[in-house]
Amino acid sequence: MSDRVAVPDNIPIISKTGKLRRPARPEDAQGHPILPKWQCEFAEWLSIQDPEPTNQEQVDYATYLAQKRITLYGLRKMNKRPAWLEVENKAGGLKQFRVLVIDKPAGITSHDVVQKVRRWAGQRRVGHLGTLDPLATGVLPLALGEATKLSQLLTHGKKSYSGRICLGVETDTYDREGTVLSRYEGPWPGREALEKALDTFRGEIQQVPPPFSARKQDGQKAYQMARRGETVELEPRTVTIERLDLGEYQPPLLAIDVDCSAGTYLRSLAHDLGTRLGVGGHLWELCRTRSGPFTLEQAVALQDLAVLGEDRVIPMAAATGLPSYQVDPSVARRVSCGMRLARNEIRGAPAEGPLQLICRGRMVALMEAQPGIAELRTVRVFLEGTKG
Repeated sequence: MSDRVAVPDNIPIISKTGKLRRPARPEDAQGHPILPKWQCEFAEWLSIQDPEPTNQEQVDYATYLAQKRITLYGLRKMNKRPAWLEVENKAGGLKQFRVLVIDKPAGITSHDVVQKVRRWAGQRRVGHLGTLDPLATGVLPLALGEATKLSQLLTHGKKSYSGRICLGVETDTYDREGTVLSRYEGPWPGREALEKALDTFRGEIQQVPPPFSARKQDGQKAYQMARRGETVELEPRTVTIERLDLGEYQPPLLAIDVDCSAGTYLRSLAHDLGTRLGVGGHLWELCRTRSGPFTLEQAVALQDLAVLGEDRVIPMAAATGLPSYQVDPSVARRVSCGMRLARNEIRGAPAEGPLQLICRGRMVALMEAQPGIAELRTVRVFLEGTKG
């Protein structure tokens, strides 16, 4: 019991789930519960902060104690973190419920970008909304804090790319970073032949993902199998290429601009184009110019994070592109408690389709109106619009 101390009545106590509580049965003669010292330290820190930490030293101390608590109870996923840990972060006071669009440079992975933004934002709850290969550059949207709840909605948007394909060389990764498998020695196809070949890829097509990809075969990621030298045979997937324009053509390089559905692999497009032309080919360079509602004009360079202003971080309500409806705090509280809303309680609500509820400029919930059903279906509830 040497590592336990009694806690006075004015100190809140944290349960394993992160909720504040007082135990029903006191454990000492004075009626005070007895808890581990580290938990008392954190409870004491919470009682001192009224209502938020006032300097960086207190924020760092809170983060340390919170991580210690999470480690002890095995709550490593930060979405288990309770509401009282959602303090303003280190990034100039920016709120944690935002979307940040990064202009990814070549040569690093999407996860590398996530790690850099985690350090900048002072939180682990950061995730990308659609990965980019190390070779690729351009739009990489990142969700911070509760905005990660929007990932399922935002990752399925249309994508736009500009890139170049190198004809005459086939590689195992379908890009210039792979091992060369074959080289073509012969005359280059003309522009007319290119246009004819490109036309076969426009519209809805069946596309086989590259062997070096995150798609799974028999429960294993394809790139892991390919690196071990195992045979990878992925099933074709239905994708849609709405626009495929041929730009400058100086053999062996040709430029393309593409608008396509989520899940389309430009590496496979380059490889399949080379195969159809009978010369082989691979992706030489690629820049994503749009991902869903996010464009390259909104993107921030990694080196500019330190001086980033709040105007470059996109609020959740502005990131979805869904119809927005204002509600008062009483409705927001009802939604946060799991109560259902009738469609006629939201003025102007559509008869069908998704919508979002906003309270005081903050996201409350994503809802869905269904034909013939009077109540709205709750899809996601967000802390930022229901607290306070």
